[in-house]
Amino acid sequence: MEELAKEAGIPVRTVRFYRERGLISPPRREGRIAWYDNHHLARLRTITGLLERGHTLTGIADLARTFESGRDVAEVLGLGEPTEETPVRLTPEQLADYFEGETTPENLAAALELGYLATDGDEIVHISRRLLEVSSQLVREGVPLATVLAAGRRVREHADALAELFVGVLEGQGGDETEPPRLRPLARAVVDAELSMALDRRLRRESAGEPPPDPAP
Repeated sequence: MEELAKEAGIPVRTVRFYRERGLISPPRREGRIAWYDNHHLARLRTITGLLERGHTLTGIADLARTFESGRDVAEVLGLGEPTEETPVRLTPEQLADYFEGETTPENLAAALELGYLATDGDEIVHISRRLLEVSSQLVREGVPLATVLAAGRRVREHADALAELFVGVLEGQGGDETEPPRLRPLARAVVDAELSMALDRRLRRESAGEPPPDPAP
């Protein structure tokens, strides 16, 4: 414990306090000797980093339990990494910096459930660099992370429906290939154009004071 405390740059009594609070796992014991490893050191550095960012010990404990109950990266990635998205590896402190003040257990649980986040040992993996950047930008613009995640859930539903539509339209055009040729660029072009025009219509109606249209059945 003394060696661990020295490596972490904190007093031994602090390590003992964290151990009593369940913030770090028990050491491996051989007789009367307790062995701590790099996992314990990483957890202590994480605690220190999150404390510096304004989290309380109770909040850190809640965050740790949330991550420990989440899926690991192998489960989220399934058969392999996304073909076009780039996963990003983060420490808990780096994630807190992306979403300052918004990394609550509730938000993390929602992100884990959506599959945006996964765990890999002491690291966190965000499934998509593009989604990470745009969601953090929205938070910096003043949109609560809970709202961003709720919108992401709705977008996911529509995106799944669009994927079914485009695969159905182009099904059989790819021969023996798993993915029809040019499926992704064609689908992106159509969705981008339609979304742009939809935003134009929405903004024109708002400027004219017209009510939004009834949702499609």
